[in-house]
Amino acid sequence: MNKLRATITAVGGYLPEYRLTNKDLEKIVDTTDDWILTRTGIKERRILKDPGLGSSDMAVPAIQEILKKKNLDPLEIDAIICATVTPDMVFPATANIIADKVGAKNAFGFDLEAACSGFLYALTVGASFLESGRCKKIIVVGVDKMSSLVDYTDRTTCILFGDGAGAVLLELSEDETGLQDSILKSDGSGAKHLHMKAGGSLRPATIASVTNKEHFIYQEGPAVFKNAVTDMAEVSAEIMSRNGLTADDITWLAPHQANLRIIEATRERMGIPKEKVMVNITKFGNTTAATIPLCLWEWESKLKKGDNIIMAAFGGGFTWASAWVKWSY
Repeated sequence: MNKLRATITAVGGYLPEYRLTNKDLEKIVDTTDDWILTRTGIKERRILKDPGLGSSDMAVPAIQEILKKKNLDPLEIDAIICATVTPDMVFPATANIIADKVGAKNAFGFDLEAACSGFLYALTVGASFLESGRCKKIIVVGVDKMSSLVDYTDRTTCILFGDGAGAVLLELSEDETGLQDSILKSDGSGAKHLHMKAGGSLRPATIASVTNKEHFIYQEGPAVFKNAVTDMAEVSAEIMSRNGLTADDITWLAPHQANLRIIEATRERMGIPKEKVMVNITKFGNTTAATIPLCLWEWESKLKKGDNIIMAAFGGGFTWASAWVKWSY
């Protein structure tokens, strides 16, 4: 009897219209287009400009695209798992708000917070619900409005992040395709290098915390870069090794889009050529939990049934992860 596997049967995505270019940032902070491009690979990023809109407003059109593609009644959705570090509110869960907005009245939902690794964590959790027989159709959405956490006077972080959403529909596979394996890892000692200082139960919002700009991303770039290069590359190599995969077996690498140099290090560690790597960081920047599903969305027309895709990510926490998916359509 074949093992029950969850598989991706549709993808959807959404990006705000407004483009914040490196030239725009030159007018805001002391930086240059060449400096940003050389060190990150980013030329522009999308920003959700309307102050009345939040993460759910980007997740909804991404999910609606899936519903339209599959001619699916939202009442058929059993669960929505939302990977995000920028929820609409502390509570209720953004997944619940999304479910209401798309009409998924029969779905339960929850948010999962693992920073840039959030989508792969959520994908693995969603697959577990399906493979246990508890659910038949699950939406996993990675969405972040990173512009809401960025200090646009901090030239070290404001150049990196953009806003966006990517979603996938998970169903049980009828063949050998689907999620074959995943590796999820974390190391809380890395929290000191990448975090938001205030806004949680440890340091609730106060006039002082707002004045001191403690509700923005704090990042120690060199430490984060060093760990990301090592861990994202190693976890990608590990999932290949333990499944007996060679570089020739891999059709695509869908890496988290944090920094072009980190992507290159991962590619080299895996031994795969550049033409097998999905890269859109140049256009979208780092959209955190949305980067990997946005890659799948953008490359969907190039994917073929049976393609071996390795997905890999590294994020604050520290968290890092890799997953091997055999594409189903």
